[in-house]
Amino acid sequence: MENVRYELLPEIAKLGHVALETTDLEKSLWFFEEVVGLEKTTVEDGVHYLRAWGDFDHHTLSIKEGPEARVDHIAWKAKRREDIGNFMVLLREAGVEVEEVKAGTETGQGDAIRFQLPSGHNFEIYFDMEKPAVADPKRRSVLKNQPYKAWRKGISPRRIDHVNIGTNTDPTAIIEFLQEKLGFKLREYLKTPDDKVGAAWMSVTNLVHDIAVMGRPDIESAHEIHHLSYWSDNAQDILRAADILADHGIPFVGPGKHGISQAMYIYVVDPGSGVRLELFSNGYLIFEPDWEPIEWKAEEMAVGFTFWGEQSGMRPEDLTTISAGEPLKSAKKV
Repeated sequence: MENVRYELLPEIAKLGHVALETTDLEKSLWFFEEVVGLEKTTVEDGVHYLRAWGDFDHHTLSIKEGPEARVDHIAWKAKRREDIGNFMVLLREAGVEVEEVKAGTETGQGDAIRFQLPSGHNFEIYFDMEKPAVADPKRRSVLKNQPYKAWRKGISPRRIDHVNIGTNTDPTAIIEFLQEKLGFKLREYLKTPDDKVGAAWMSVTNLVHDIAVMGRPDIESAHEIHHLSYWSDNAQDILRAADILADHGIPFVGPGKHGISQAMYIYVVDPGSGVRLELFSNGYLIFEPDWEPIEWKAEEMAVGFTFWGEQSGMRPEDLTTISAGEPLKSAKKV
């Protein structure tokens, strides 16, 4: 066999964090810290940095107050430090405008780049991120492989899981960009009656999706986010979450089970920002290197979205989104 030298293409390792702006910081912090149970790493310049008890990076969610509720950016961790510069070259050669973000601009984070999808969704790619130890013994786990005590407060999910973005344009441009420029693999998808791809579930990990893309002509803009998601270990955790939400008088959708991904879910809206959170568990993992994407037709989506349980909030009349690009004039609320 002839010896051939291959250059390593830049790769994304995982979903890193979501940067949220809210019009009611007090309500959003109460929701994500006390009800959901995320742990606060630090507060710098009015930005509150949070993570779940099983997250190792400095933060998986940041929240700050702003005049309009929106997602400022969705961040992804690269596999190698040199991938940051390589992604910058690759994207600029493709005509994408790329902003360099110096280390320390975002607390705990090293050098990064920011850019937009063809839809206007704001993405960030970084590699270096602090993994701060937990000094407070009341919060610190005795397990060396777990930063915080589990079940210390609230619903207490283990880690960040995925994001679901929406657009009122043809989602094909986003899907192709994610595949061709960022290396995402197509896992499951919806084929519309006019033989187009209307939605896609894509990943860079063994998950069915690290990101989902929804084409929805009924939503307000080309760059919205349907939800962000945190992972819990099992179905019982989702039922426990329903009890906690009900006890706080917070409305939610579910529990239910998706056909696509086979995961259990609850959907609930942050009362401060209007962003939807999905509490997520179970499902299946993909290890096959020759995985063939699974096609769902429009007439099959009653099962695809909701195998059983309360409707998952994917219907037009249930859709709540906020911007994941330029700010909207107002955010829709439930």
